Amino acid sequence: MKKLYIAAYHQSKFGKLMGMTVPAIVRNAVEQTCREIDAPVGEMDCGSIGAACNFTLNEQGLLAGLMAQTPGLETKPIEAVENACASGGQAVLSVAHKLLAGLADTGIAIGYEKMRDHEGKMDGKLIGKVLGYFSYPDEREGKVFVFPHLFAEVMQDYMREHGVTERDLAHITAQEYANAKHNSCAQMQKAQVSVDDAVRLEGINRYVVDGLPLKTYDCSQISDGYAGLILATEEGLSRLGVRKQDCVQLAGFGQAVDPLKKEGRDVLRPKGAYRAMRRAYEMAGLLPVDVNVAEVHDCFSVMGAIGTEVIGKAQVGEGAKYWVDGKAAPDGECGINTSGGLIAKGHPVGATGIAMIGWAARQLLGKAPAELQVDDARAAATFNIGGPLCASVCTVLRAA
Repeated sequence: MKKLYIAAYHQSKFGKLMGMTVPAIVRNAVEQTCREIDAPVGEMDCGSIGAACNFTLNEQGLLAGLMAQTPGLETKPIEAVENACASGGQAVLSVAHKLLAGLADTGIAIGYEKMRDHEGKMDGKLIGKVLGYFSYPDEREGKVFVFPHLFAEVMQDYMREHGVTERDLAHITAQEYANAKHNSCAQMQKAQVSVDDAVRLEGINRYVVDGLPLKTYDCSQISDGYAGLILATEEGLSRLGVRKQDCVQLAGFGQAVDPLKKEGRDVLRPKGAYRAMRRAYEMAGLLPVDVNVAEVHDCFSVMGAIGTEVIGKAQVGEGAKYWVDGKAAPDGECGINTSGGLIAKGHPVGATGIAMIGWAARQLLGKAPAELQVDDARAAATFNIGGPLCASVCTVLRAA
């Protein structure tokens, strides 16, 4: 199989893009990513764009056409992809497939979400309804905020089956806020949340759904933001004038989808997620023990625990303990979500999967902030999901 390389990565600060329009977001994502390596946009052979709420919140379709508005991309093969919160990861795989098929040597994947208005304000009820569209219709009934409710059920099941406490899961939140403090692109960079804060019912921290354990600090952020990533073959790197030693190899990837309906399947051991991760490791020729950097999709704190299990750093039911024991810290056994994760870095849905891969690449290049840089970063795993543990995109990276 051809070797694929991450030649460039760029992201906005996550949080609020204020009055920036969707066309401007898309153009900025393309141009600023290309600028990272001083590459003309026209050197991109193909492109892909991921977003989830472009119709419902932004009233904008045909995002590929917006990409083609960027000078240099007109007439190029581009498509928009949507796989809920895994849309960004799917955009990266879309480009990778074209390169592997010999249809291109360079390609750019971008993702974005604009979830707040021009003043940075959000309509929580509307966003809850819109995100709820990515669930099975029957499982929305009676739920004001669909996904917090669904994942509150997952959290309850996880705690009951594995003897995990709310305090155990609060270690995930606390570690990620501590990491975000040093990430200048993180939405919650200036906020600090300790384990006690994440457990204590005080101020904004409250139970989101009556009778279920999920609290405000267990949840990811409502975010604006964009991210872009350039993939290239060896021929593409030569064309772009990028040295292989300045790149990270996309060594393996996998994608799989479980049924959308949560009821009736084991969401604590999502078969599709495990299959996609196994495929990524097999393609890379690596094992979980080889990985000491990871970014997992912690849309809610329980997913930080389950994600740790999916990537193979903990056995089923022991993901939370991995964080409690400090093994997921930047100086631990495997630095997980050193970016701050979705909980503290932010979660602009379409950008999330790209940002996970991009941050992992920075770690492998030794370009993470000093406080967050994992020593001897060797290989990285990412796990990006969409829906109630439905669509999974997994990657394994290593230094080129």
